[in-house]
Amino acid sequence: MEIRDSRIDSGKAFDWGRTSEDYAKYRDIYPEEFYKKIVERGLCLEGQNVLDLGTGTGVLPRNMYRYGAHWTGTDISPEQIEQARNLADAAGMKISFQAVPAEKTDFPDGSFDVITACQCFWYFDHEKVIPKLYDLLKPDGRLLILYMAWLPYEDPIAGKSEELVLRYNPGWSGAGETRHPIWIPDVAYKYFETEDHEEYDLRVHFTKNTWHGRMKACRGVGASLSENELQKWDAEHRKLLDEIAPEEFDVLHYAALAVLRKKTE
Repeated sequence: MEIRDSRIDSGKAFDWGRTSEDYAKYRDIYPEEFYKKIVERGLCLEGQNVLDLGTGTGVLPRNMYRYGAHWTGTDISPEQIEQARNLADAAGMKISFQAVPAEKTDFPDGSFDVITACQCFWYFDHEKVIPKLYDLLKPDGRLLILYMAWLPYEDPIAGKSEELVLRYNPGWSGAGETRHPIWIPDVAYKYFETEDHEEYDLRVHFTKNTWHGRMKACRGVGASLSENELQKWDAEHRKLLDEIAPEEFDVLHYAALAVLRKKTE
């Protein structure tokens, strides 16, 4: 499904379905600490019903399945949902996945203890989504927003890789990340209160091949470049890594979370 949004990549079209196979292979990269931060807050545990918006290939529900929550994952991309189902089925996990935009998610009111949005919150139409999430949550429900990004100004491999993406896709708005709390739109505060937030550094381990795959599976490359551009980028990025990177290395990232508590009426 092709998406155009003036807020993202200067309106350049992207389609996650074009990179779903690479996404499934190379974007399941969150370190254990990322998940422990969720568990420490008593979220996504046994006895809870959890809805994961923008689930992609189901990275969050699949990695947190061991903690016993009942998971449902939704995503706008049918190809991403197909990958999520395949991976969950192969692991023997009972997770319900649906291909539906967040704005059209349709469950009975009060269905969920927790709603998560990992690496996707900025894509939504918040004026439509936030009231819907309020209704979908139980009275003491929580909205958990999660994010992780490399730090290009501090990590040279990430920085050089990002520079190459920008040569091919100058309007890519995923570039230039620095540490900051997760942005929460004003409309959210009509329905939710901030309960907690945290920002922290992580070092994520890669080989040259897995880092190349991670970069290819980003919105600015695999989801938006033409086939000809993608072939050229692929060759240039592999050459770049041969010049600047050892066979294995860590890339400096920061992660952030925000926990929003449903307001009482």
